[in-house]
Amino acid sequence: MTLRFTIFLLALYLLFAASFHAGAAALPVPGQTGEAQHPPITILSIIPAQGEPSTSVTLSGSGFTEKTTAFLGNIEVPTRVHDTKQLTFDIPNLSPGLYALFLKREDGTTSRTYNFSLLPAKPEIYAISPDTIYACSADSDRSVLVNGKNFLDRSQVLIDGASVRGSYLSSDSFSFIVPRIAAGLHQVQIKNPGGTVSGAQGLLIDGRPEIDSVVTGQEFVNYYNLEIDGRNFQQDSTVVVSEDRDLEQTGVQQPFVDIKRLRSGLVNATEREKLVFVNCGRLLYQRYPYSATPKNFKIQVINANGEESSVIQVSAP
Repeated sequence: MTLRFTIFLLALYLLFAASFHAGAAALPVPGQTGEAQHPPITILSIIPAQGEPSTSVTLSGSGFTEKTTAFLGNIEVPTRVHDTKQLTFDIPNLSPGLYALFLKREDGTTSRTYNFSLLPAKPEIYAISPDTIYACSADSDRSVLVNGKNFLDRSQVLIDGASVRGSYLSSDSFSFIVPRIAAGLHQVQIKNPGGTVSGAQGLLIDGRPEIDSVVTGQEFVNYYNLEIDGRNFQQDSTVVVSEDRDLEQTGVQQPFVDIKRLRSGLVNATEREKLVFVNCGRLLYQRYPYSATPKNFKIQVINANGEESSVIQVSAP
């Protein structure tokens, strides 16, 4: 081997060695980068995994930044990023259904896609006004306003689970006319077309009779009408009249109480006096006085179900 050839091989070796070391120096060393790189977006949990509009959803994982946003399908949803491992967002007002949920970072990196069920918005009732209706109120006085949220134009009003006709006013108000139902406490709910039902609010149908006034009405030859005005009178109501008999009548030293029970629609063969039902707000007591001198007596109205009015003191012949 000539000296010239040996020198050529040595030069070639040195050139190859220099190129190898230069390439090795260009390779990245683990743990050392010349420019910061974001890690991938990883989602470890979604709580809750389904919800209705306005529900707050929390995602935990890694790789989140302050500009990371959520997507439900192709709808971008603003987020509140707490740190690189947790963020939250509020479900927007979208139609119910199954949506693809994923996160997207400002550098274009996206997370894995997950299924998210958007549930129909559940109606809620805050209050009803009024919450008490008198049993004999006219239709014009039986209107009830329901205040709440998430009402729809095809929502229904339920009373004790049965649907009644109502009127949609807005997403937070509904009205209906209370039907002729039994006295007592009833439950009012709103049901949306998707089947979701609100909680219940109490509606009291007050059937207790009450006397507002008792006055002398039309007079006839030997009797007159005593007009009893009030509310919640029934066709089979009973008026109880308690009257003290004086010494002139009894002939004894101590007076005693004479109690009459007059039922409307029922004529007592032994009693001339009777009770006439006019409407749920008026009764006529046909009274036959033995003297034109005013007397003090008490009147009370009792309905067939046993509900009683207050006792009213009356001064009349």
